[in-house]
Amino acid sequence: MNKNPSVMAATFLISGGSGTIGRRLTRLLLQQGHQVSILSRSKKTIPNVTVYQWNIERGHIDPQAILTADYILHLAGAGIADERWTDERKQEIMDSRTRSASLLADALRSNRHHVKSFVSSSGIGFYGGDTGDRPLTETSPAGNDFLAQVVRVWERAADEIAEQGIRTVKLRTGIVLTMEGGALPKLVQPVRLGAGAPLGTGQQYVSWIHIDDLCRIYLQAATDESWQGIFNAVGPEPVTNQALTRQIATVLHKPLILPKVPGFAIRLVFGELASAVLGGNYVLNKRIREETSFRYQFPDLLPALKDLLL
Repeated sequence: MNKNPSVMAATFLISGGSGTIGRRLTRLLLQQGHQVSILSRSKKTIPNVTVYQWNIERGHIDPQAILTADYILHLAGAGIADERWTDERKQEIMDSRTRSASLLADALRSNRHHVKSFVSSSGIGFYGGDTGDRPLTETSPAGNDFLAQVVRVWERAADEIAEQGIRTVKLRTGIVLTMEGGALPKLVQPVRLGAGAPLGTGQQYVSWIHIDDLCRIYLQAATDESWQGIFNAVGPEPVTNQALTRQIATVLHKPLILPKVPGFAIRLVFGELASAVLGGNYVLNKRIREETSFRYQFPDLLPALKDLLL
C-alpha cells in the first residue's frame, strides 16, 4: 500500500542503486509502496527489487528496464573522494558519469517507453572546488577546475534526455551526511577517538544535506511536474568545517584538543584530491526554497547529526 497518498504507486528505475544514496533511496521508495528496479553490471538478487543488467563499456542495457519505468533516477558514477586523483582515476570519474547518461539516452531513443521524468545526480563542484564565502545559487557561473569540468560534462550528458522531451531535473548535490558512506564517517572516527580537529583553516564552508532529505528531494523532483532544470540539493544552512567538527564533538560528548590539521599534511596524503577537502562552497538552495513545496526534515545541523550519530 502506498503510504504517501499524494503520489500514485509507480516504478522507479535507479542507476547506481547499489551505492550509498541508491540503497537509502530504494528503502524509502519501497516503504512508500513503489516498485523499484535497478541497473547492475552483474546478476544479483535484492529482496523486493527487480535487477536489470547493463554494461556501460559495451553500450548494453536490458531494454525491459526502460519499458517498465515510470521514472528514472540516475545516480551512477565513480566516487569523487574514494581514491587519489591519478590521471586514470580522473578519466574514470568523468566516463562513469557521461557514458552512463548517454547509454540511457540512447536506450530511451531506441525503445518505446512511458518515462515521465529523468532526475540526474549532479554536484556543487560545478561552481569550483573552493569559492570561499561567496553565496552561490543555481545561476552562479561554473568554476574552471577538474570538478567543475566533470559536472559541466555530466550535466550536458543529462541534456541528451531533456532534448527528447522528457522532463529532466539535475540535482547539484552537496556533502551528503550519512554514516553509511561519504565524508561523515571519516570526520566522526577521529572525534570518537579523541583526535578530532578541523581540517586546514577550518573556515571552508560545507554545504551539507541529510541523506533522508536528499532522497525525499529525488522523489519529489521525479513526481512533481513543477520541478525542471537545475536545483542545488543542499540544506538551508551551510556551516564551516570547524563548526561541523565542533557539532560532531558536541553530539558525541568528546573534547577537541588537537590543533587544526595543516593543509600541507592533507595535500601529502591526498594529492590533488586535497582540493576537495580543503576547499569549500557556500551554496544556497534558492530554487528549492522559492519555487517548490519541499520541506526539510533536517534543516538544522545539530538535529541532523543527532539523528545520524546517536
